[in-house]
Amino acid sequence: MTDILIPRTSEKGIALANRLRIIRVVKKKKICKGGLGMQRTSGVLLHISSLPSKFGIGSFGQSAYDFVDFLAKTGQQYWQILPLGTTSYGDSPYQSFSAFAGNTHFIDLDLLVEAGWLTEADYAGVDFGDHPEYVDYAKVYTERRPILEKAVANFLAKADKKDYQQFLADNYEWLEPYCEYMAIKEHYDLKPWFQWDPKATLRDEATIVHLRQQLADVLTYHRVVQYFFNIQWQALKKYANAQHIEIIGDMPIYVAADSVEMWMTPHYFKTSEDHQPSVVAGCPPDAFTADGQLWGNPIYNWDAMKADGYAWWITRLKESFKLYDVVRIDHFRGFESYWEIPFGDTTAINGEWVKGPGSDLFRAIRKELGDVKIIAEDLGFMTQEVIDMRDETGFPGMKIMQFGFGGGDSVDLPHNYVYNSVCYVGTHDNETGLGWFQDSADEASREFFNAYMRRGENETVSHALNRGIAAAVSKMAIYTMQDLLNLGNEARMNVPSTLGNNWKWRMKSDALTDQLAEELLELTTTYCRLNPAFKVASEEAEVAEETKSTKTTEVKKAKKPTTK
Repeated sequence: MTDILIPRTSEKGIALANRLRIIRVVKKKKICKGGLGMQRTSGVLLHISSLPSKFGIGSFGQSAYDFVDFLAKTGQQYWQILPLGTTSYGDSPYQSFSAFAGNTHFIDLDLLVEAGWLTEADYAGVDFGDHPEYVDYAKVYTERRPILEKAVANFLAKADKKDYQQFLADNYEWLEPYCEYMAIKEHYDLKPWFQWDPKATLRDEATIVHLRQQLADVLTYHRVVQYFFNIQWQALKKYANAQHIEIIGDMPIYVAADSVEMWMTPHYFKTSEDHQPSVVAGCPPDAFTADGQLWGNPIYNWDAMKADGYAWWITRLKESFKLYDVVRIDHFRGFESYWEIPFGDTTAINGEWVKGPGSDLFRAIRKELGDVKIIAEDLGFMTQEVIDMRDETGFPGMKIMQFGFGGGDSVDLPHNYVYNSVCYVGTHDNETGLGWFQDSADEASREFFNAYMRRGENETVSHALNRGIAAAVSKMAIYTMQDLLNLGNEARMNVPSTLGNNWKWRMKSDALTDQLAEELLELTTTYCRLNPAFKVASEEAEVAEETKSTKTTEVKKAKKPTTK
């Protein structure tokens, strides 16, 4: 692979410095040895878009590498992110033009400079958005495109394209349809496929051949930026894995209506004669939303998918495990039964539960891919059938502590968790921990929370919540970055079923302080969740310190003058 995206600091240098930082932080602490034969781990949820950056949105650049270092020196084992796919409707990573393509907003421009495809002058003075804590998606979208086009042109003119050609060959199955879709979509002023010229909408062969020829340069642009995305992400993942940090990626269960999958393979979805969705996805009304959640995603034709052995799903997961070490499947309960809403409805009220493929799908996946690492997002309305399906797969489910304090002996209180689970204070769809306490919890819930957690007088709400999931029996605890920073709902990532103000929060550039690292390391150490590699490094450091101390003592004794 080309070295197009290696950060300025060498990998060996960073690794050594990181190791030294670990040793300094931990050498005076007593390392939890575990002892029950059950591995306990932890990690942090922070999406790429939320990293600090001078480009208006987080990227695969230096701040991402710095965050990996932060995870390593605090003894974490996981970095969880949201979907890496292209953002479309409402800027949501859960509404993507493709189930496979990457979000080119995350391509780091400084790394393109290092590769020789840009100069700093190419983006000097560009306004990517002037707020350090929020993404301005309109500016990011508008301002990045001409810069990336210049990088593509320079790459095509100067690069040794051997690796690029290999990337095209290895990813042809999803890459070419995606690039074709995006090029034609841009040709029709970014309208969704069902608003194109009817011949293009229905993939008339002569029309598509003509458009391919007409839009050849645009097709090439999309191929190259996907290559940039891939090599930058793979370099970052390689660095994280070298620090013994695993990446947890997020896979939405559904694709968007405005997607290459709906355009290319409508037979995989429940559609009308004009290939429009006949029904769409969502969630039924509950305590949080009286009208339910209307997501609007097309729903799979599971009979058609079963007929070819779930080939599309197997391919999707295979490609996902090239990007991630662990995959969290969003809305896992939808595989057992899903809420199906008539197309055109404005709420989710008139939906109904319809049976999904159940365990049959996951047996097919296991047969093809083996025992893959998957987290089942099993939140929402649970039935015994969903529980049985999850348990048959062996995948850990999720526990959300924030939900536990509404009264009674809730399944979301830590004393009711099971080992085979992943626990969180909240998800990207929830309030922050502090935001919940300040804005939503009633007085009784606050009193119960304070009593249950035995919250100290000077202990923040967020720390108490983080302490709760750290202490829980769950084998994995994932801290949300906003909760580690004790932020309120100004830092909330998403409010479901709303548009225009979501997915924007960004972490400040000075947020990863030594104090924060010490606090996270203390939690991780106290509750026996240290990364095994961290334990090894710490034990080696202890041995080295003891050896050094012994030698120093021996030297002093040897040099001690004789008393006359």
